Amino acid sequence: MFEKNIMMKKYYLFLHTLILTFVLLLSSCKGGTNSTSQNNSTNSIHKINIEKIEEIVRLYSEYDGFNGAVLVSHKGKVIFKKGFGFANLEWKIPNQTDTKYRMASITKPFTAMLIMQLVAEGKLDLHTPITTYLPDYPKNNGNQITIHHLLTHTSGTVRDYESELPINKYPDRYRLVELVKQYSNLPLEFEPGEKFDYSNAGYLTLAYIIETISGKSYEVILQENILDPLGMKNTGVDKHRPIIKNRAYGHFKGFGEYFNDDFGDMSAIMGVGNLYSTVEDMFLLDQALYSEKLLPKKYMDLVFAKHIPDPAYGGYYGYGWELMEKPMGNTSEKVEIIGHSGSMRGFTALFTRIPSSNSSIVFFNNTGRAFLNAMTTAIIGILNDKTYNFPKKPLAMFMKKAIEKEGLEKGIIFYKEHKGLEDYHVSEQELIVVGYKYLHTGNASYAAEIFKLSTEVFPDRDNPYDSYAEALMTLGKNKEAIINYKKSLELNPNNSNAVEMLKKIENKSN
Repeated sequence: MFEKNIMMKKYYLFLHTLILTFVLLLSSCKGGTNSTSQNNSTNSIHKINIEKIEEIVRLYSEYDGFNGAVLVSHKGKVIFKKGFGFANLEWKIPNQTDTKYRMASITKPFTAMLIMQLVAEGKLDLHTPITTYLPDYPKNNGNQITIHHLLTHTSGTVRDYESELPINKYPDRYRLVELVKQYSNLPLEFEPGEKFDYSNAGYLTLAYIIETISGKSYEVILQENILDPLGMKNTGVDKHRPIIKNRAYGHFKGFGEYFNDDFGDMSAIMGVGNLYSTVEDMFLLDQALYSEKLLPKKYMDLVFAKHIPDPAYGGYYGYGWELMEKPMGNTSEKVEIIGHSGSMRGFTALFTRIPSSNSSIVFFNNTGRAFLNAMTTAIIGILNDKTYNFPKKPLAMFMKKAIEKEGLEKGIIFYKEHKGLEDYHVSEQELIVVGYKYLHTGNASYAAEIFKLSTEVFPDRDNPYDSYAEALMTLGKNKEAIINYKKSLELNPNNSNAVEMLKKIENKSN
């Protein structure tokens, strides 16, 4: 009996231990499942955000609104980067994230940083007249202008100027002293410090100060003070002649067709817009600006201070940076951003930093016009889980596709049926461009019908009637052409082309 009780106690103890182990195991498994589910959920949301970003950029690219490279970071990490379209349209070389683009005025933050490094070293004072550092600068202007004025576009220096220097026989050899002499004695546009007025010439002066005080070329001090410390191996001074690996070609669009743009001499805009970079290198700069790698904090705070209202963007200008609030998608909510834009022949760029979430959005584009602001606004919405706008479909482009597939009549019917729909974009210019594409390829009859459609869609604009008259003239229908040229002149008496064409028709008649 005693042995039986012992055995029963052992059995119950074993059973209790087994049940307890099972419960603990079940609890552990259940906790593990929740953790995995949560991770999967987080990864899923992260994936959806990336897919949304790719979708919005892809649509703009498909609608001919972007051709370049993009990088998006969030909370200090790159979450999306990709190239769209071609770096060279002739050879169909694709854009990639290591493609090097001219970034135009995004050069200015680099120039401002080099200046502030000299300030931190005690070699420059922000509020001392620039004649202190440039003795040969005309004193009538230089005694009034400070480095602070130049950095904030409040110096009164002309924005741009017509250079009297001959075209360089050997590109990339303009010297800053020669360039500064071209505008330094011109009357100031206003009293320094009075207001903000963007000045490329002012930043050229800053580049000249950098070279004068450092005793080094802009290119060398840029390399030593910014590019090497940050490991920005794919950024540098763009030059006309040298072979630069992975450099994008610039293109522009006219009458619906892309053309090669010329490589301009970048030595004429030193410190203003002469740098190239990649979206990946710009992320390195973005992250460095949260640290003291380039500048002690008290000077970095000055760089990003809201020094002067910038009416063009509805924000402020710091030292080489634009500071403003930007919408989160299509909502009324906004977030503070720091950035800069750039535009020059064949290239546009936009660099946007969002300090509150350690996010950044970099766009480089090599076909001139692009919808970089619209894409950036949408991506800010995506990053903050807000609603955002998709690009509208360019109706003229889709009409042309319909014409190519089903013929002219069906294409025009497509246009008329879709022009009132919200998801389509209606543009006078784009419609006329399609007409000229046919006119320039010898199909004047198609062009005439498309121009006729443009007069119906935009009856109060002069250009559609002028273009329609041109196609009618090509078809030998001079009487109808006269009617439309006269209609164009009624709407725009300054249309000199219509006046000349009417005289030409009259001379033929005589």
